[in-house]
Amino acid sequence: MPNLQGRHERITPVAKRQDIDRRGLLFGFGSYFLWGLFPLYFRLLSRSSAFEIVAYRIVCSLVFCVLAITVTRHWRGVKYVLANRRAVVVLAGAGLLVSANWTLYVWGVNNGHAIDASLGYFINPLMSAALGVIVLGERMRRAQWVAFGVSTVAVIVLIVGYGNVPWVALGLATSFALYGLMKKQVGAGVPALPGLAIETSAATPFALGYLIWLGVGGLNTVHLDGYALLVALAGPVTAIPLLLFASASVRVPLSTMGILQYVAPILQFLTGWLIIGEQMPPARWLGFGIIWVAVLIFIIDALHHSRQGSVEAEPVLVSS
Repeated sequence: MPNLQGRHERITPVAKRQDIDRRGLLFGFGSYFLWGLFPLYFRLLSRSSAFEIVAYRIVCSLVFCVLAITVTRHWRGVKYVLANRRAVVVLAGAGLLVSANWTLYVWGVNNGHAIDASLGYFINPLMSAALGVIVLGERMRRAQWVAFGVSTVAVIVLIVGYGNVPWVALGLATSFALYGLMKKQVGAGVPALPGLAIETSAATPFALGYLIWLGVGGLNTVHLDGYALLVALAGPVTAIPLLLFASASVRVPLSTMGILQYVAPILQFLTGWLIIGEQMPPARWLGFGIIWVAVLIFIIDALHHSRQGSVEAEPVLVSS
């Protein structure tokens, strides 16, 4: 009997781990796949301004979080986070920052810059790595520096080719890298759902104030019709990918998540080019081609580094 028990203990964890990894990959792919389709959803809301869409997105996200926390009985997790004053302050700041990121993203998608938005999320991991060096004193490997340099060349090519700075892409990459940096200060101890609830709570007063101002002035574009239901879906549309991501991040290595993250900007690029019909002149193709070279260097380095058994974490994207 002891021998059988020992054999069971040696075999069961392996089978269980394989099952968890498979589910984690599905969760991770699902989250980035949904993020990749975001341009299609926000295009349906084009009759509203980016500020109004994001205001409703914030409020609806908070309502969804409250309902989800109630159903899953995670209020204890919220109390746990609220007991940490520093975590609350950082999450509140992160909430305001990601709201600005959302606004720029929605504006870009609905004003002919969906491809530029995808560029921002191709650049984001490289920007995150640079912030790690500048702010946290982390060290980038040689290949990461090469990837960062190549991406800088790509931005220069796009500026020269277009005659102006791709500020939507750079704004999204910078704001989301800063958001990731703030989330890193909180650490992995904050559960996804309570954390998102606190972030949206910080931005909700501003969102409600703006919506009330629109209502008083008769400027609101959302009325009691089918469009209002479409806008209300912003809550689950925002929260579900985040929850899938959170489930995946505890089941698969960060290096794997670092590769999966490129599913989102690839889909966003294809959506902007093939479905929305944004133009891709030669200068844009050249700039994106150089960016993809930087991404390829970044991925190869991540794969090589993970095979060596390093415990260093690769930057991971959470999309808008």
